[in-house]
Amino acid sequence: MSSTTKATGAGVSLRRSQPRIGERIIEAVLFIAAFITVLTTIGIVIAIIGPTVAFFREPAVSAWEFFTGTEWTVLFSEAQREFGVLPLVTATLVTTVIALIVAIPLGLGSAIYLAEYATPRARSLLKPLLEVLAGIPTVVYGFFALTFVAPEILRPLLNVGNFSMLSAGLVMGVMIIPTVASLSEDAMSAVPQALRDGAYGLGSTKMHVATRVVVPAAISGIVAAFVLGLSRAVGETMIVVLAAGSTPNFTLDPREAAQTMTAFIAQAASGDQPTGSIGYESLFAVAALLFAITIVVNFASIRLVRKYREVYE
Repeated sequence: MSSTTKATGAGVSLRRSQPRIGERIIEAVLFIAAFITVLTTIGIVIAIIGPTVAFFREPAVSAWEFFTGTEWTVLFSEAQREFGVLPLVTATLVTTVIALIVAIPLGLGSAIYLAEYATPRARSLLKPLLEVLAGIPTVVYGFFALTFVAPEILRPLLNVGNFSMLSAGLVMGVMIIPTVASLSEDAMSAVPQALRDGAYGLGSTKMHVATRVVVPAAISGIVAAFVLGLSRAVGETMIVVLAAGSTPNFTLDPREAAQTMTAFIAQAASGDQPTGSIGYESLFAVAALLFAITIVVNFASIRLVRKYREVYE
């Protein structure tokens, strides 16, 4: 090749001089979608901050009492009002923990079976059936907890009333099983087959391959599935409104009735609280706290996912 040809070839760019119009349109649509998401988040924060600040400026409200008090009677008469949010926080924590205790082992077990044990035909039948649970309206789960789980199962066994954090948490766990199972199965299916073949070549059993090779290799995706299930449990409303109760109760006993943060928001939002009243502003204060908890959980999950992420080529 002559030096002239080399010089000419060196100046040739592989980039398209004029991108296709369709590519520009797609790029613009994707940018708008991302921008709208950011604007929506900013709008939510702005909408919550104003009434929350107004709530804490009320003479009767103390920030210390709000975060440490064990009595929450904001919607009562003025003489009976107490502003301790811990009853709502503990109820949310208890129901979420119960839901995760149900969803994580069952969801992960389902994912391991679908990814490692099920035949392609069985997987094609079982995974859609499992994901049907995710399409059931949460109000149906709530009625199921109220009319069947509490009176027919928990009351004979544990003498639990119609409303309890236990019944709400159990049914909420069933609700998020498809989320945990589906995302975990996708993460495990993405693990290269070469890792499995190498483990089998060393004499490992299918159980050892599934639990000691595939699950650790897919841990970042599995953690993401757990966190998404956790976020769904924390933000669930209808199940806890119908099954957990509507009375703020500072207790860690799951057999007791209690009101979660989302249940209080639903109650206050559907009531007759006049705009600008302390009851109206308390709704936004609880929503801001719930939003902050969710953000902290998401940031922690992002750090975990990045720490344990595996990249395969």
